[in-house]
Amino acid sequence: MSQAVRTRPEGSGQPLSEAYDTALLDLDGVVYAGGNAIAYAVDSLAVARSGGMHLAYVTNNALRTPDTVAGHLTELGIPTGPDDVITSAQAVARLISEQVPAGARVLVIGGEGLRVALRERGLTPVESADDDPAAVVQGYGGPDLAWGRFAEASYAVARGVPWFASNTDLTIPSGRGIAPGNGAAVEVVRIATGKEPQVAGKPLPPMHKETVIRTGAKLPLVVGDRLDTDIEGAFNGRVDSLLVLTGVTDGAQLLAAPPQHRPTFVDADLRGLLTGQPEVTADGDGFRCGGFTARAGADRLELEGDGEPLDGLRALCAAAWTAAGEGSCELDGGKALARLGL
Repeated sequence: MSQAVRTRPEGSGQPLSEAYDTALLDLDGVVYAGGNAIAYAVDSLAVARSGGMHLAYVTNNALRTPDTVAGHLTELGIPTGPDDVITSAQAVARLISEQVPAGARVLVIGGEGLRVALRERGLTPVESADDDPAAVVQGYGGPDLAWGRFAEASYAVARGVPWFASNTDLTIPSGRGIAPGNGAAVEVVRIATGKEPQVAGKPLPPMHKETVIRTGAKLPLVVGDRLDTDIEGAFNGRVDSLLVLTGVTDGAQLLAAPPQHRPTFVDADLRGLLTGQPEVTADGDGFRCGGFTARAGADRLELEGDGEPLDGLRALCAAAWTAAGEGSCELDGGKALARLGL
């Protein structure tokens, strides 16, 4: 079943925390970066929660257990229980359990989050390709994961053992910048073996299935900073999304987004949960939001007016996405974005 192509960010007359029953929040780049809370996150989530919105934290990072993640969030001032945390480790463990016998051995290349998730599904984590594993699972193991672990995975995968990956994010945000993610580690094994893993994490269906099972959300809003995981995952799950600009996505990437990467709403940070969203309306051959009007020129995006920079960005999105249709906008938006400070 096809979906309509989004050509502009939507508006909302209600605060998003009232329009949706559950926020499915990414963590890295949305709630925290490098372990420290992102500006406005703690207070914004407190207000959303006090208004009745259920907060669930959905992360592709398979390193930490839900208990650990919940403890970290609570220390940051965001009271959270482990049942409010959904990880790609849980999603990939369920995927594996549906394909191997109960109690089967699984070779783990990653951290404690994977081991706990596998045990939860009745599977037995092992450490060596010589332990006769029924599957290999690979997840983010932190910056100190030994190179020899990739060799263990490669030995088993090359023999034909089914290979699973928690996610394939090539990068992960940190307090010092952008670091290699699990996807980069998966590439090591792919190159060594020529094989392809089954992947569970965002933006793929196993992660959405796990999230729905664990949260019971009826009208969820995905909140994320990545177009290729958070926003595409919402698109695949046919639910609405809010992109916040506190992580890896910049204005140029947003303007060039193909249909599956176009969010329902765009805002600077998690304060966007607490407000309505302005309408973007057609205005002649352009699009208006707030005090700005944007249009697609012959070779670049043009912006006129003044006001809130995010309104200008929303208008530019409408001009770019409309011009691109089902593709990616190739018009130069650099001058317009620079004017907005984006």
